[in-house]
Amino acid sequence: MLSDEAIMHRCFDLAMNGLGHVSPNPMVGCVITCRDRIIGEGYHQEYGKAHAEVNAIASVKNKETLRESSLYVNLEPCAHQGKTPPCAELIIKHQIPRVVISNRDPYPEVAGKGIEQLKNAGVEVITGICSEEGRELNKRFFTFHEKKRPYTILKWAQTIDGFMDIDRNDPAIAFQWISNDNLKLFVHKWRSEEDGIIVGYTTAMNDDPQLNVREWQGRNPLRMVLDENLRLPPTLKVFDGSTPTLVFTSLKKPDQPNLEYITLDFRGNILAQMNRVLFERGIQSLMVEGGRELLDTYLEFGSWDEARVLEGNRCFGRGLKAPDFRGSLVSSGLVGADRLLIFRKP
Repeated sequence: MLSDEAIMHRCFDLAMNGLGHVSPNPMVGCVITCRDRIIGEGYHQEYGKAHAEVNAIASVKNKETLRESSLYVNLEPCAHQGKTPPCAELIIKHQIPRVVISNRDPYPEVAGKGIEQLKNAGVEVITGICSEEGRELNKRFFTFHEKKRPYTILKWAQTIDGFMDIDRNDPAIAFQWISNDNLKLFVHKWRSEEDGIIVGYTTAMNDDPQLNVREWQGRNPLRMVLDENLRLPPTLKVFDGSTPTLVFTSLKKPDQPNLEYITLDFRGNILAQMNRVLFERGIQSLMVEGGRELLDTYLEFGSWDEARVLEGNRCFGRGLKAPDFRGSLVSSGLVGADRLLIFRKP
């Protein structure tokens, strides 16, 4: 017999297919069972398109069986008219008698209203199935709505002796990549999964990064760079106009195609100001790719959730030290001779 937990895990697997495609919506998977047999499945495939419940119900061949079925979904069905019709109404319309949910939706337009509507229509509603795993699946969505800021991932590469860069002021030292090309593929895949990416002035100046997903198939994140006094040259790749880019600065400057200037007060807490801007724009997740000063700022203010450290199998002996931080190691693995370490904020 299929357990509620086993079917909910199938919902999680289906939902993951939407990673990098559905934001600012959550990732949602849906499974419909009848007489201990799965008769329909679906997931939210792309922002603005049909929700998971709609796709799962559409996949059921004999709609009459819905009247004696259970519908499983990892997030509370919506009860409001957004870009698509309310899913709770669709469930009621098809007279599905039982709905099993992992998590209540934190979005104010839903937030219990879908569950209430189902119960008022006589539907048996069960909640809290595998709820911790459900929160982990949609960690970006929950962080965004509960903390009013993006889920923030810090990322850097460091040597096994703890350096993240050479001494750029020493002409005798040649620049070296810390990690191998296989790890670069990981980074570009990660970028495709997040809404935004940011670097500081020094990283933009020294490395001239493109901050896109050219090594992976997927969408480019919103590019961002800090340039307090607008000293970065316009020839840098982040200013090529190929993808939307924000520049956080203390000065005013007219916007250009795919290039927008956001004025901040650099005498105050710039992270609070940036998080406010990103929340208002619906940016649910952010990857911070350096440099050291910007990473330290996020660590100092505690405005981070995850750190991904690429540890290259080489030593520098001297140079710029990697950030010193306190995090809980949740994952580690080898990629060739290098290591990939993932930490969470305690």
